[in-house]
Amino acid sequence: MGAKDYFDKAAETWDAKFLTPKLSSFLEKLVPQFGLEAGQTVLDVGTGTGVLIPYLTKAVGPEGSVTAIDLSEKMVQKCKTKNFHIKNVKVEVKTIQEDSFLPETFDAVVCFGVFPHLDNKQKALHNINTALKPNGKLIIAHALSSKEISAHHKKASPTVMHDMLPPKNTLINMLEQEGFKQISIKDEPGLYLCTAIKA
Repeated sequence: MGAKDYFDKAAETWDAKFLTPKLSSFLEKLVPQFGLEAGQTVLDVGTGTGVLIPYLTKAVGPEGSVTAIDLSEKMVQKCKTKNFHIKNVKVEVKTIQEDSFLPETFDAVVCFGVFPHLDNKQKALHNINTALKPNGKLIIAHALSSKEISAHHKKASPTVMHDMLPPKNTLINMLEQEGFKQISIKDEPGLYLCTAIKA
């Protein structure tokens, strides 16, 4: 089973399993740490069922916008059903590795809970850098540490058991190779947060 099939199959019960009060409380505290501002344009990579969208739209306000993408059509359907009423949100079936965006489109690109699942992380970072405006921000975040993510995926399914975050120094090198600067990585129990700025 490939990643697309895995997430298509998981879409129906995803929110029931993972969108808990604990996660909602975590996101309430996490998203303000992204440093988003009113009026900004944000790309939500691997949006899934759109769990992050309410928090992102709150951060950028009615003058800003959120474009949410996911490789799973079933996830995107769920996301659209939940967020159809929000005028400044666009949801599409796309992948950050294979699809390109117009250069310098977004003020920020957020990868919440998705980066370990990207097969070609270097290509993804390249495409993200291209899509970001000068001094735009990349945010890679999780509700688990890198060790906790690895342990979780090993138990979850053979499809994702090898999906993990790169070691800190490896990720820094990957980011620098694509022209990112001001790289910060916080990796602790219950939180992974990496931010980087497009040079």
